[in-house]
Formats: sequence, C-alpha cells, structure tokens
Amino acid sequence: MSIARKRAGQAHQPTFAELYAPKLVTVLREGYTLVDFRADALSGLTVAIVALPLSMAIAIASGVTPDRGLYTAVVGGFIVSLLGGSRFQIGGPAGAFIVLVALTAERHGVDGVILATAMAGMFLVAAGFLQLGTYIKFIPYPVTVGFTSGIAVIIFASQLKDLLGITLPGKEPGEFIPKLQALAGGLHTASSPAIAIAAVSIVIIVVLRRLRPHWPGILVAVVVAAFASWMLSLPVETIGTRFGGIPRQLPSPAWPLLSVAKAQAVLPDAIAFALLGAIESLLSAVVADGMTGRRHRSNCELVAQGFANIGSALFGGICVTGTIARTATNIRAGARGPVSGMLHSLFLLLFMLVAAPLASFIPLAALAAVLAVVAWNMADRREFALLLRSSRGDAVVLLATFLLTIFRDLTEGILVGFALGAVLFINRMAQMTGVEEDVLVQADRADFGDGVRAPYDPRLAADPDVLVYRITGAFFFGAASSVGTVLDNIADTRKAFVVDFAAVPFLDSTAANAMSRVASKAARQGIRLYITGASAPVRRALLTHGVIRPRAIYRETIARAMADIKGEQNAPPAAPGALAAT
Repeated sequence: MSIARKRAGQAHQPTFAELYAPKLVTVLREGYTLVDFRADALSGLTVAIVALPLSMAIAIASGVTPDRGLYTAVVGGFIVSLLGGSRFQIGGPAGAFIVLVALTAERHGVDGVILATAMAGMFLVAAGFLQLGTYIKFIPYPVTVGFTSGIAVIIFASQLKDLLGITLPGKEPGEFIPKLQALAGGLHTASSPAIAIAAVSIVIIVVLRRLRPHWPGILVAVVVAAFASWMLSLPVETIGTRFGGIPRQLPSPAWPLLSVAKAQAVLPDAIAFALLGAIESLLSAVVADGMTGRRHRSNCELVAQGFANIGSALFGGICVTGTIARTATNIRAGARGPVSGMLHSLFLLLFMLVAAPLASFIPLAALAAVLAVVAWNMADRREFALLLRSSRGDAVVLLATFLLTIFRDLTEGILVGFALGAVLFINRMAQMTGVEEDVLVQADRADFGDGVRAPYDPRLAADPDVLVYRITGAFFFGAASSVGTVLDNIADTRKAFVVDFAAVPFLDSTAANAMSRVASKAARQGIRLYITGASAPVRRALLTHGVIRPRAIYRETIARAMADIKGEQNAPPAAPGALAAT
C-alpha cells in the first residue's frame, strides 16, 4: 500500500520532545489570549454541567458509589487535558467501561477495580512510549461499530431495574440472559413513580436536545426529577437513600492495596481496561479531529490517558478515557484548547464543594434515564445497518463482535472480530490475485502513433490550487489510518483535491469510512473533491458509505478531472498513461 503526492517535499522527522509535548504547550506557544481563556472557561463550564450527572450515573451503573465517578472526572479529566495529545479531548468515566468495571467490582471488589485501573494506567503509559498507538488504529471499522453497539445494549439492560423501579429478592445477575430473566420475574414489583420519573426525564432530554440543543438537557432533567420527587415525596430510591449522599471534597491520595496475588488476579481486567481505554480515547480524538480539522498525536494521548488512570486510582476513582459526547460538546461550545478540559474538572470540583448535599435528592430512575439516552446514542444504528448491507464479510465481522460482546465478553468480541477481519482481508486478497501476460520492458512508441497527442500543460505539473494524490495497492483497515491521515491534511487554500483510485484493486468498509470523513471535511471547507479511476466495486463501496455528490465527483482519469477543474469541458482525451507519475 502506497500513496504518492505531487510536489512532495522532504518530511521532517520529529524529535522525542516534539512527539510527546502536550497540546497545552503547543497552544501556549501559539499565543494564548484572554479571549481564548474566556472561550475555554465558557466551554469548560458547559461540559462540567453535562459531566456532573453523567459521571455519577456511570459510576452507579458500574457498581461503585457515585462519588468515585466524580473523582474520576475531576482528577483524571484534568490530567488528560494537561498532558494529552489532543486539543479538545475531555477525559472522565465513560459508558463503554460500565460492563468491565461492574464485572471487576463483582469479582474483586472496589479495591480490585482501583488496582486494575492503576495497572491499566501503567500499561497505557508503556504503550504510548513504545509508540503502539498507531497499531491500535488498525482495528477494522465493523469491529468498532460492533462492540460499541454491543456495549450500548448491555448498558440499557443494566438500567432496566432502576428505570422501572424493580425490586429483586437477591443480587441482580451480571450476565445478559440471566439478568433479563431475573428482571422479567420481578416485573410485578415495578414502581409507577419510578417509571414516571424516568419517562419524564427522557422526554425532557430528547425535547431539549431537539428544540434547545445548547441547553444542558441532562442536568435540567435531573434537577426537575429531583425537585419533583422532593416536592411530591415520591417513594423512589435516591442517591441519598442508597448511598447516603456524596462527599464535599476529594479524598487524600493513597496507593491502592497491592499484593502479588491481587495483582495477578486483576491482571486480565487491567489489560481489558487498557485495551478499551486506548481504543475509546483514540476514537474520541479522531472524532475531534474530524470536527475541527486538527491532528492529534496518538502516542502522546496514550501516555496522558495512562497517567490519568494512575491519578484517578490514587484518589479512589475508576477508569478514565476520552469521552466522545463530552469532547463533541466541548468543541461545539467553542473551546480553543486543553485549558477548557482542565477548567471543566475544576468546575466539577467546585460543584462538589457547593452542591454535594443537593445530590442526595437525585432519583436513581432519573440517572438511569440519562444512561438509557446515552446507550441509545452510543448504538450507531445508521452505521450498523449500513455495514449489514455493505458486504457479507463485513456483516459477519460486525455481528460476531456485536453478539460476543453481549453474550460473552467485550475483550473476546474485539479479538474475534479483529481475527475475522484479518481472515476476511486475506480471503479477499486471494480472490483478487490473478496472472496476466506482460512484458518486462515496454517497447518505444511513436509520439503520434495513435493519432492523439495532448499538448504539454505545465499547469498539470504544478498548480498551487490543486492537490493530486494517487493511492496504490489494497486500501483496507490496516492502511486506512495512515492514508486517511495523509488525505485529511487538506490545505484551506486549495480549491480542488483529486484522489486517484486507478491502482486500488480493493477497498474495505474501514477505508471507505475514512474516505467519507475526508469528503465531509472537503465539503465543509468548500473544496471540490474528485475521485478518479475507481473500479465498479470500489465505487460501490464508496457510494455506500456516503462518498456521493455533492461531496465527491467521480471521473475516469486524473486528466479528465483536471479538465473539469480548469473549465476545459471540450479538452481532448488524455493519452494512455497520462499523469502516471503523480
């Protein structure tokens, strides 16, 4: 797999310090003004308002007390922004970890969760310094969609008990099918007030998101639910009745209880925490890049995530990772850099100091409603349906990952999905292998032997307004990250961007999704994107993933695209092999 660019210059080899310097340093070097600080303060406050109820809800769903979710967001979130390789990343407890943390807490207790979090942090720091962040991007797109959707289903199932106010005679089972069976057997104990609070909370969140998208719908729903349950004296469980409220300060830092036996026992959980944390944080950073046009540094981000998890564990918190929804909220609120994420953590700490007693009145049904909405948003239904239609192989990888995540284990789902994706790629490559007769040296040919000779146009060789790339070889999940990174670097001053697929025999869903992001970015910047030489299967895959007009224009050759760009509608057809060296 190779990619050639016209007018390529000598690439600068970054030093160790440049690779691992936090984005905070970059932002300060660029010149950080009072206007920037005001924008970051406003966006940090906005994210803190969203993160306050969400952090408590995720902690409760993970089988720990709500204060541990706040510790995670305050300490871990601050370190992620302080040391991270992404300008806009917001760190904290994430819904994706609910399943893993809950299982670890059930097997090893809260001390085991904290120890596994610290160990995962060490693994992430090591992975970052060993520059393994690049390899994490090799996970096929169907695997990412499959395990994310599977986690969403599990999160929703875990909230049914509090959503419906069900009372169970014993402990709620952790496995999916036994959980549903136990909940079905306890339906007769469902509480009408709890159902009403959950329903009203969901309606408030959904309606405000549609009518007033800039309002903190989650916080409004939780406040309304808490006020209603207090005013009407509703018989529902609250944070106060189950947990006794939350503290008004951070605990003193302390290293988790450590022994060789305990470390060996939680080692598989720590590895799972590190793997999922790396995937989730880098996926969030990629989303932030797509929204802003910036580029994160994956290995620097892994190091920051590692130290954030160690810091969270020191203060009794749980796993930290980059959170897609809060990061997107941060960007939409007008953040200028990492200071926004650091202020978000400080605002959360201030909320703890001031409003901790009020948290005791929050109904658990309202927090369950928040997570139900989070689960709905996590399940990327459009992409799931698209991949099912994309190809039989992608559908198999997607469904295997999805079903194994739900019924077996998240780590097993990722590993099996990745293995199936690799086998599928090998099979596709084998099917495309052929033998054709050719000569080693092409014979000389007369300039006008075919009767057609296009005059030399120096503008095709050097045009400051047009960028031409040519991709060579199979464009699959293993190459999608590196090629996508190159294609993402579209200068704002360009008017047109040509990507030639004439030498691409195969393109999978991960690569097609990468091209979809490139097309979206080009459309936002007003750049015309031309795709040339795409075979019928390659074009079909691109169209399926949304690389369609007006975001992209398809042409047979680079010469034809260049003629369109320059308005030469009646340009003569290019000779065979034209622009072959681009």
